[in-house]
Amino acid sequence: METTTAATRSLATEAVHAGREDLAALGLHATPLDLSTTYPSHDSRAEAARIDEFAATGARPEGPPVYSRLDNPTVARFEDALARLEGTEAAVAFASGMAALTATLLVRASAGLRHVVAVRPLYGCSDHLLTSGLLGTEVTWVDPGEIAEAIRPDTGLVMVESPANPTLAEQDLAAVAEAAGSVPLLVDNTFATPVLQRPCESGARLVLHSATKYLGGHGDVLGGVIACDEETARQLRQIRFATGGVLHPLAGYLLLRGLSTLPVRVRAQSATAAELVRRLTEDPRVTRVHYPRIGGAMVAFEVAGDPHEVISGVRLITPAVSLGSVDTLIQHPGSISHRIVPEDDRRSGGIDEKLLRMSVGLEDVEDLWHDLDVALSGAGSVVPAPADRQAAPAHTVPEPAMP
Repeated sequence: METTTAATRSLATEAVHAGREDLAALGLHATPLDLSTTYPSHDSRAEAARIDEFAATGARPEGPPVYSRLDNPTVARFEDALARLEGTEAAVAFASGMAALTATLLVRASAGLRHVVAVRPLYGCSDHLLTSGLLGTEVTWVDPGEIAEAIRPDTGLVMVESPANPTLAEQDLAAVAEAAGSVPLLVDNTFATPVLQRPCESGARLVLHSATKYLGGHGDVLGGVIACDEETARQLRQIRFATGGVLHPLAGYLLLRGLSTLPVRVRAQSATAAELVRRLTEDPRVTRVHYPRIGGAMVAFEVAGDPHEVISGVRLITPAVSLGSVDTLIQHPGSISHRIVPEDDRRSGGIDEKLLRMSVGLEDVEDLWHDLDVALSGAGSVVPAPADRQAAPAHTVPEPAMP
């Protein structure tokens, strides 16, 4: 009988087994959770040598851990697994998605490359971090076709999010990577997850996830991660050690557990989302529906009536920020997730004040539609004339290719 190797495994198999291959040899079935903050050693000379090695290279220390801010075995398992799913050499986990983005910007800034070229829309706090200059960075916002012209000698990063938060706009990642040239392309892959796309296969150098979302999948863990090459990972580990934006081991444990069901969750949620898109597109109370061709569980739609009344009218659907959980969430981006972005910039990024963003969970589609139907009916909707309708056609959710 042939033995299936990691190189030929499907994504579903990798999601279950990556980061866990050594457990049987250790006499374990469940992943161990290491909560130690420090680790004893009677050989202080060896400890000094390992710390010097990390300071010089950023490589994971060989042998037992030294201190949890430097490395943690449980978090390392999650990092290894996520790198396997994204098809990268390494991954580095952080306390949140924003901590991961911050570390990436600091790595580039430390090399004197403080300029970023970015395409709107991005997640609101990512937009704010770039625009505010809090880290000493400078951003040039461009349309995708203007990326190459915007690159300067001090450009350290090109950043896009695809599908984008909250409009679900998609980018041709291969074309963006070509336009970026030698400048690393960072793709926020939070919405798609590696189930639907692996940006590094299209030329991206770094892949960002708010692990809080689909990777965790249950709304009970905060985290972020960058999937990348080993050289960049070493620099990110040094920044993480210096700044302290570490992922807690319990969060690492929960995220690794979340990866095991990621393909099943995303496919089931995507199928429900596609059906809701079909119904919303045909509904006269909805003026426009946004749904990416890549599929997925995120849906955005603009209503004819008051979007705030829809938020207040749902009962089964949870009116809350965030996304990617097993339960369905809905929120008004202009009021919450993108409130920190100036109104003119929201508008230029396609974020209409009538726009609602919904993260579809694992509930039955009929129950979800009943809740939406009631909420839309109570929103004081004004049905537009047929000529005014801007509803985009729903796209069939493709069966994701198995990496």
